[in-house]
Amino acid sequence: MPESSETPSSASGAAPEPGTSPGTSAAPGTAAERTVLGEADIARALTRIAHEIVERNKGAADLLLLGIPTRGVQLARRLAERLAQIEPTFSGEHGTLDVTMYRDDLRRQPTRAVGQTVLPGSLDGTIDDKVVVLVDDVLFSGRTIRAALDALNDLGRPRVVQLAALVDRGHRELPIRADYVGKNLPTSRSERVRVRLADVDGGADAVVISEATSTPTTGTSPASPAPASTERGAR
Repeated sequence: MPESSETPSSASGAAPEPGTSPGTSAAPGTAAERTVLGEADIARALTRIAHEIVERNKGAADLLLLGIPTRGVQLARRLAERLAQIEPTFSGEHGTLDVTMYRDDLRRQPTRAVGQTVLPGSLDGTIDDKVVVLVDDVLFSGRTIRAALDALNDLGRPRVVQLAALVDRGHRELPIRADYVGKNLPTSRSERVRVRLADVDGGADAVVISEATSTPTTGTSPASPAPASTERGAR
């Protein structure tokens, strides 16, 4: 349930940015994909975000990372590992926040599998007075994060809520801003951003951009051609 994003396509033949892989040619009849973040880029971005979280919160006491399925959960786990390495006071607590029933597009797409919200056992089911960092892969319209904030209200009253996103593609429809961003990718609405993680999709970590076959409707998520990749067209 991610939000998709990517930078406008480079002119044909342009050299790739340092640290990124050159775009791959698609088969006839399919949209070309361009890799904008490779495995090393994603690792560096997560390490930087972990340091920023510690700096902003003056440590990691009472910190709880909650990943938004699907890939936000894996990113939260990776951030928790990095935080434990750089901040001894961090308990390593992280969990999953399912936002399915809080989405505002259920009437348009009623068939959605409901996931699970999983909190660390030490919290006794409450997030009261915790510093909660929501973790998602792609920030787009902001509607998924709005749903996440509603879901948090049913769990308790955190001291503060922050947002970490691996990719921010712009095109916000709600007044929501990420506190920590791995990469800002200016995109057109006709583009899709896909986040691929080795522990979810197999292969190497990557963020790729492709031209969507059709412009997604505002407030809805485009159909995913392959369950192994995240597509953010309208989150």
